[in-house]
This record gives sequence, structure tokens and C-alpha cells, in this order.
Amino acid sequence: MAPHAAQLTPPAAVTDPLQLAPAGGDRQPAANGPAVAQVRGLSRSFGGRLILRSLDLEVGPGEFVALLGRSGSGKSTLLRALAGLDKDVTGELVVDGPVAVAFQEPRLLPWKRVLANVSLGLRGPSPRADALEALDEVGLADHANAWPLTLSGGEAQRASLARALVRHPRLLLLDEPFCALDALTRIAMHDLVLRLWDHYRPAVLMVTHDVDEALALADRALVLDGGRISNEFEVPLERPRHRDHPKLLELRNQLLAELGVGTKG
Repeated sequence: MAPHAAQLTPPAAVTDPLQLAPAGGDRQPAANGPAVAQVRGLSRSFGGRLILRSLDLEVGPGEFVALLGRSGSGKSTLLRALAGLDKDVTGELVVDGPVAVAFQEPRLLPWKRVLANVSLGLRGPSPRADALEALDEVGLADHANAWPLTLSGGEAQRASLARALVRHPRLLLLDEPFCALDALTRIAMHDLVLRLWDHYRPAVLMVTHDVDEALALADRALVLDGGRISNEFEVPLERPRHRDHPKLLELRNQLLAELGVGTKG
């Protein structure tokens, strides 16, 4: 996907935009340099209902951020705006570099073989070789000539990840890509995503409903509520992380409480 930097409404003049204090209190500092994605005052309504309400967000280079919220809170709407797929948002939205998206469904074209799906739209001297390398990195080199309908759910999602990462995005958007997978395949996909992220180092914004998934993968977990980022939780633990770590258990309870889910014990 081509890079985009769209100023949707003129922002107020600031000396250092990364230090600007947000009106709604939901600004997050970028990590390790200028933000790859920067959003200010982003709003979006559908049928008179305001879904995003002057939302502020920054994602730093190489940062892995998880976005949680109740159904209908606007998580996927925010991802679509960052991907340049929604031109009806208002506010300021800047993405510095190429963007790639992996959706809930792999969205592979059934009439094209796996290799052709991954190389579709690629530019450069060797798109086929680049696509083959990406498939090898996700463990699908031997499925390059397979038809998408012959793949398992996990294999199809791996092909979707290969298609996204072969474009070397600075920002990778993941819209609940593991929600339809069984538990064991999901764990394997978590390991794969972390390995690929460590290799390519894009900034990642991942939408999920799974608190444990967010805590296993992300540097920060954000909660979207009322059209804004209502809270954020740093996850200061090295990967791989163990679910029974006391800090993760504490963060899990805090996140569930923020999401309005009761906990026992």
C-alpha cells in the first residue's frame, strides 16, 4: 500500500508536535524517534453517531501497540483511516511511510495461486523472488503454487502476513487476524508474528478483543472507549512472556476492569 500523509484539517501551530498536550488527555509519546503514525483530533461519524471523537494517537518506529475496546467502539474504523481507506474522517492524520494491512479474513484471491496473491501489485526488479522469500519466512514456500482454498486457516493467515510484509511497511495494521483460529494455531501465529516483527521491525497497531493476546505481544495496550483512547498500559516485560507472571496478571486485571469485565480473586 502506498505511503500517505493526509492533513484532513489544519492543526494548530506547535513548536514540537510530539510534545503537544492533547485536549482529551489521550496522547501517547512516540518511541525511539518521530512517530510513524500520528493522529490528532480524529473524528468519524456514521449516520449521525460519532464513533471517533477527537482521538489522539502516536505510534513510534518499531513499536508494537495493541488496541482493545468493546465491539463498535471504533477500532477497525481507526485502522481503516490509518490505512487510507476512509476519506471521510476529520482531523489530522499522518503516516510516515508505506502501510500494509492484515484483516480478520485473509482475503486471498481464490482464482490466483498463493505466490500470485503475495506478489500481486509488487514493484521492483524481482517481485516473484521477493514473494517467494516472504513465503519462505512464514513457512509456506512449499505452498507457493497451491490454491488458496486448499490452505488451512492458519496457512491462509500466514500467506496474508507474507503479502503484507513483502511490501516492507513502516506501519503494519493487524485487524484481529487470529480471531478465527483455534487456540493452538493462534499460539503458533503469535510466535510467528513476533519473529517477523523482530526481523522487519515495522511499527504495529493490532486490534484485538483478547487481553491475553495483547499482553503477550504488545509494548503498549490501549483501550478505546467513548471515541477516544481512555487509558494505556505499558507492558515492561521481555518476550517471550509467561501468562502467569505476576505483572501480567496485574495488567490483565487492570485491562479487564477498564473494559468493564469483572474478575474474581
